[in-house]
This record gives sequence, structure tokens and C-alpha cells, in this order.
Amino acid sequence: MAGVVVCMSGLPGAMGHEVSQACIRRGMTLAPVALTGPGMPADCQVTEGSHTQKVTLVGPETPGAQKKALEDLKKEHGDNLVIIDFTHPTAVNPNAELYTSAGVNFVMGTTGGDRDKLMKDTTDSGVYAVIAPNMGKQIVALQATMERMAKDFPGAFSGYKLEVTESHQKTKADTSGTAKAMVASFQQLGVDEFGHDQITLLRDDESQRAFGVPEEYSTGHAFHTYTLTSGDGSVQFQFKHNVCGRRTYGEGVADAVLFVARKAQEKGEKKIFNMIDILEAGEMK
Repeated sequence: MAGVVVCMSGLPGAMGHEVSQACIRRGMTLAPVALTGPGMPADCQVTEGSHTQKVTLVGPETPGAQKKALEDLKKEHGDNLVIIDFTHPTAVNPNAELYTSAGVNFVMGTTGGDRDKLMKDTTDSGVYAVIAPNMGKQIVALQATMERMAKDFPGAFSGYKLEVTESHQKTKADTSGTAKAMVASFQQLGVDEFGHDQITLLRDDESQRAFGVPEEYSTGHAFHTYTLTSGDGSVQFQFKHNVCGRRTYGEGVADAVLFVARKAQEKGEKKIFNMIDILEAGEMK
């Protein structure tokens, strides 16, 4: 889809670079202005192949500066503009309010925040958005499979004990949104009572090595293991998905950007989507 312009919220972070590079590879234009958090540099460079682009970073220090930057981009590019958010859980809601107030369609990949408020604010605003805790195609397919399994076979794992362990880079501040979504499906399948606070989070090097995370991916990985054990301990099931690096997520975000830009141009009635919608539409490359 030609003409799509992406504004990155999250540079100069590692995921901000990965997503920007993926969008460039897919033929999109990276806006020369990006949003960032407090205390960040004035600019950064994004390099993909032989292409290097300087991006001016607009932080929250000057009141109204970020909104003006978005409004200027929106005025120039209209619905071809999509902003991508990979920031921090504490920024989810204020950032969404910023995007919706400027009338900019967005892709929210950041987990955490008040998700009910996020959905309500987005719905009320009328912008188009993809909101998803995970952008990896195969993991999204696994999530969808578990959701359907729970719907078709509720209580199939009644009496089973659930254990969940997830490992991410130290900079990930919150519990994995993917893990939470998987837990919801297991709960519908009838496992013993299990809360999100029971998910084991690994963020230190020693625990991650023991969990099988290669040392070279300490700064960028997502390892999840879900173990279900029968009440008497005689039967055990285990689901596992391990990702090294961030590239697969960057490619999924690029799919999401193209999808939401097309939906905005079509002016369809449905305006908020998740990655399962994109997968079902056959639009993940």
C-alpha cells in the first residue's frame, strides 16, 4: 500500500528502531519527527540497509509540543499517517489520549496501562487502531487457537494446576500481555484458580540462563512456558513459545500499520482491531 507514513513513538529505544526498520523495508515512509519520553536526546538516526535517516525526537518537556507535532503531520499526510507506540506501560493511556485528540490512527504495541480506558477512549474518538499485546504472527495464531479451544471445550482442563513462567529483557517493566491473554484462555478451560500475580517473571541474567535464554539475546527476547498438571500429578501438558530478538515483532507491526491504514481509507464501520483480525484477513506477510 503506497503512501503510508509512520510516526514512531518509542525512539530511540530498541523496539522503536526495529519497528522503524521493518516499516522502511516494507516501503513505508518514516516521518522525520518522532515522539519520545522525558530525558531523551534531541534526535537519533535510523538505519536500514543503505538508508540512514535522521529523526527529530519530541519529548513531553514542552507542553503541547507533542500534540502540535502530530497535528502538523496529520495535516500533511491525513489518513496515510499512522503512529506506532512502543513506549512504557505508564505512558499507554496518556499517549492514547494524545493520539486520539489529534485524530491520528495508531498501532498500540505497548502493554499495560488501563486497558478498559484505552478501549473506551479509542472507541469514543472514532480513530482507527490496532491494539494488541503481541505482534508476532505465529504467537497470535497460538493465542487464537487457545481462545477457540476454550470456547469449544470449556472445562477440558478442570482440576489441572497451571504454572506460567515468562522471561523478557530487564527493561520490560510489566507482566507479558501475551501471558495474561493465554492465562485467560486456560481459565476458561477450567484450570484451578490462577491470577496474573502468580505468573513468574524472569528479569535477571542468572534465572534467564537457567530458563534457556541465550546470553546474546539477554537484551531482546520473549520466552514463555505454560505448564498444566493434573490434580494427581500423573498427566502434564506444556505449551511453550520462545523468541530471540525483535524482528518477528517488527514485521508484525508493519502488517498492522498497513492494515489499519487501509481500513481508514475504506472508512469501514469497525474501527478497532487486534492482530487476530489481521491474521484472519490473511494480511500478515
